[in-house]
Amino acid sequence: MPDTPAAPVLLANQPGSFPHSVLAERHPAIIRQVRDAFPYGPGQHRALDGLLESCVAGVLQPLPEDAGDLPRWRAWGLDDQVGRSWFDVPWLWSESYFYRLLLEAVGYFGPGPWQGVDPFRPFKRAELDAPETGEELAALDALRDRPEPERARALLHGSLWGNRADLGFRLSAGDGEAAAPVPALVADGSETLWSLLPPAGAGTLCLVADNAGRELVPDLLLIAHLLGAGRIGRAVLHVKPYPYYVSDATTADVVDALRRIVAAPGAAGEYGRLLWAAMADGRVTVRAHPFSGAPLPFAELPDDLRAEFAPAVLTIVKGDLNYRRLVGDRRWPPTTSFHEVTAGFPGPVAALRTLKSDVITGLTADTEAALVAAEGQRWRTAGTHALIQVNASGGLPGR
Repeated sequence: MPDTPAAPVLLANQPGSFPHSVLAERHPAIIRQVRDAFPYGPGQHRALDGLLESCVAGVLQPLPEDAGDLPRWRAWGLDDQVGRSWFDVPWLWSESYFYRLLLEAVGYFGPGPWQGVDPFRPFKRAELDAPETGEELAALDALRDRPEPERARALLHGSLWGNRADLGFRLSAGDGEAAAPVPALVADGSETLWSLLPPAGAGTLCLVADNAGRELVPDLLLIAHLLGAGRIGRAVLHVKPYPYYVSDATTADVVDALRRIVAAPGAAGEYGRLLWAAMADGRVTVRAHPFSGAPLPFAELPDDLRAEFAPAVLTIVKGDLNYRRLVGDRRWPPTTSFHEVTAGFPGPVAALRTLKSDVITGLTADTEAALVAAEGQRWRTAGTHALIQVNASGGLPGR
């Protein structure tokens, strides 16, 4: 970010702020949901209750000395954060570490009979198996005879708005809260995006996934369409290495979503079989790099990931968390240049995101003023606005 002064890193120590509500309200709600979702034993109940108490009034506790990923977390700054209040640690860091400790509490990393059991699986499966998922898959039949650019645009917007199917966002909301109508985008760089994925393209697309369930399904359908239409030759789908942020996609979630698509009738099933074959022959690969679960911004990408993203014709970064990692989890003025804050990304990059946190860049002054006049500051976090932002020159010298 050579030309953009750094904004303050987001913390959660201001009561009434959105980050404070996540730590004080959402995380305890998630612990209670997980506690009730499985027949955990007394030891796990004690550990979950201890984490609940710590989240509300305590400090960050260390990982066990025998944790296999302890060296990695220490490299990510664990020793500097242990013993501090959850509310005084950078918000991105405290959120990420919460999920690591939650997995520790339920025995996910083992050894033992609960090793590898995803504590969020019931919520993810309910999302994937919902009747609405079948309705969305059936709706693809209406696109069969439309021109290819129109089908591509529809699937892009399906992937974009699928981000509202964020289970972590829903678990802390009231049961009767209804979704708002789909609003206009607050930023739309889709024409630039399509210029990077021309009809005769043969390059590699990277897609950094966000949520499982009804968001991952349209992500996979978008990849299938781009492959089938000859806009890309290969796709790499980046997912989380372990369950994370309640609904974030893992490899197991990719398998579940793909099976759901393959089993669907009509156009959806055809897309599913295309994807299945593409995974078998290597045109689609799944990547679960440890850094995908790091409490760090993408400015600190390790060298091997930078080398993977650099040659891609485009990297699509999905969702709110990945957006925060892409631009930096800071209180940017909304008119801050998206191009400037993503200049360090190693290749062309696009953000597809519905707005669920305070972080935002790339708005015009008129757009910001109109949003504030209509909604105050609620537009930042309600999940009822979205954006498509593209930096087509990422990774190039002389930006």
